[in-house]
Amino acid sequence: MPPARHINVGEVTLSVHEAGPEDGLPVLLLHGWPELALSWAAQIAALANAGYRVIAPDNRGFGASDAPHETSAYHVDRLTGDIAGLLDALGIEKAVIAGHDWGGILMWHAACLIPERFLGAVGVNTPHLPRGSKPPTEVFREMGGEEHYIVRFQDEAADGIFKGREADFFDFVFGASFPSADIEKLPPSVTHLPKRFERFIERGGLKSEDDVVVPDDARAEFARVYAKTGFRGGLNWYRNFDTNWERMGGVDHRLAMPCLMISAECDYMLPPKLTAWMPALCKDLEMHVIPGIGHWTQYEAPDELNAYLIDWLRRRF
Repeated sequence: MPPARHINVGEVTLSVHEAGPEDGLPVLLLHGWPELALSWAAQIAALANAGYRVIAPDNRGFGASDAPHETSAYHVDRLTGDIAGLLDALGIEKAVIAGHDWGGILMWHAACLIPERFLGAVGVNTPHLPRGSKPPTEVFREMGGEEHYIVRFQDEAADGIFKGREADFFDFVFGASFPSADIEKLPPSVTHLPKRFERFIERGGLKSEDDVVVPDDARAEFARVYAKTGFRGGLNWYRNFDTNWERMGGVDHRLAMPCLMISAECDYMLPPKLTAWMPALCKDLEMHVIPGIGHWTQYEAPDELNAYLIDWLRRRF
């Protein structure tokens, strides 16, 4: 990872990693939960070597960036304000924006709310979806009941679920995915992450490095950082699902900018079938599916992901 510097983006100061030539096409990379800018390390190196100006922040609430305590500080308007403020601080009018997991949700919302700041949009695992007919937490509750991890995270008591057990948590959460043929057969309890984590601990934790897809040194760094910062900042993103849903009512979700969608065949939380809506929402869309991998695409298939990104960027910009 290139060194980080702290940049005031308006309401907060973000820890931002930068690489590549300053006159290169700007590419902004947004990470998800429970991650950091570190998740993009392989992509930062490849994009910078290909001549792009790469910008990868620890998002608000994560890592070395500011983490306001109040839940309302993580509303989508505040988060898109961070993106605009970061581009302003760097003197960038427009950038290509890419997001994975929660970074992908924010990226697609930002592409709808402040499209004038983006040359193109890239979803990694996270598809662009239309606004649903009811609040997301109702949908998650129907999917997995009160033990669905997103429902559990609505309670502020969830801030301490993983406290003091960070190393075990990252051994668990970065575990290998299920085979694609089994995804349709998974029970609702697959969404019960806190309960599944407890069972993981009860069974003695990680048995073999073959059972995880993120290297031990990266997991150790995630554990070190989260032991210092806690989990509240990232969980506050989840606590704004419903308010963000209300905010996006009446917002045109159709995008005219070039869009690239890279899905993972075995991502049971964000399966490729969720991209079915995208041709109706994205006027200029290219889609790919990387076979045999799960949710942690940057680590599971770095070379394939880098190839898709660089090929698309060279052709389209």
